[in-house]
Amino acid sequence: MQTAEGRRRIAGSRYLLLLSAYCLLLSALCLAQQPTPPSQPEPPEIPTSSDIQSGQEEAPPPGDWAPELLFGILSSPNTEASDALYRAAFAAGPSIVPQLAAALKDDRTAEFAAQSLAFIGGEKALEILWKLVSDPRDLNLRRFYYGALGEFDSPQATDVLFDVINRSNSEPDRTVTEAAILALTIRSDPKLAARMREAEDKMRDVVIRDDLENALTVIESRAKYLASPEGKKAGGSVDAAVQTYFIPALELPPPAEPPTPATGVKLPAKSTPTSQAPAKPPVTVEIRNVTLSPDKTRALARVTFEDPTAVAEYDIVLQKRYGNWTIASVWLGAEYEKPEAKPPQPPARKN
Repeated sequence: MQTAEGRRRIAGSRYLLLLSAYCLLLSALCLAQQPTPPSQPEPPEIPTSSDIQSGQEEAPPPGDWAPELLFGILSSPNTEASDALYRAAFAAGPSIVPQLAAALKDDRTAEFAAQSLAFIGGEKALEILWKLVSDPRDLNLRRFYYGALGEFDSPQATDVLFDVINRSNSEPDRTVTEAAILALTIRSDPKLAARMREAEDKMRDVVIRDDLENALTVIESRAKYLASPEGKKAGGSVDAAVQTYFIPALELPPPAEPPTPATGVKLPAKSTPTSQAPAKPPVTVEIRNVTLSPDKTRALARVTFEDPTAVAEYDIVLQKRYGNWTIASVWLGAEYEKPEAKPPQPPARKN
């Protein structure tokens, strides 16, 4: 909306413009009979700050265009657009937390804002996410608060996550419980096993029960790996932290012992030729891109997890502590199954 001062500036500019045109017209009439000097190129006119300000006041953007712009990018059929927007918000860091808090008020951008706050982390972002637990809208944004609690290895945070899991039978949105379970998979404390089994016994949802059982297996397997000599030598890079998170799936099963004959004497293991390539692991983990926070102490990695039957995308947030990268939170993205391989067809019989 134009202010009174703006209208006065515009009116004054128009008056000066008309006056200048009138003076130029008189000069042209007076000089019409004089010889015309050779024309000289005029320097380009450089707009002043007052001109720019006047133009802004004369044509302000209609309405609140920011939510429409964000929603247009987020709803683009090209998923690279929304992925780039999330990475850009993360790269901007804590300085845009107030703007993300404002974006929570619009249903079109609320999920983007909540996810970005969880990615960025920090005390202010977590305080805003905590308020979403009582958000009255049917958006279930509280899952972002529970997912962000994974990096806080404290008794209070653990109790909150187990409270969510124990209420799974009355939780209408399965993704809320799944976010709490996924937050627990960051831990490597085998002492959580008893509480997880107790919660599992009370669950009626078969899918959630399987998720919790898988999380329990992951925690126990990773704890065993970290206690091994190989795990103690694991590095503190982004790649090492991601590999350690998925280590329960990446470890190859121990080779099967050769069969025992009827005599009870074990057969010697067959030697493997040195030229033979090692067995390819059935699971691969690939880091597609890494975005750093402004202070370079936090990273957002897009990770592709692939096994023989399916592919899953993860957004993994890492935090640097004492010079080493550690997992802060894990967010499951798109999942899709691989097309089943068709068995080879026998050759057609010739008559």
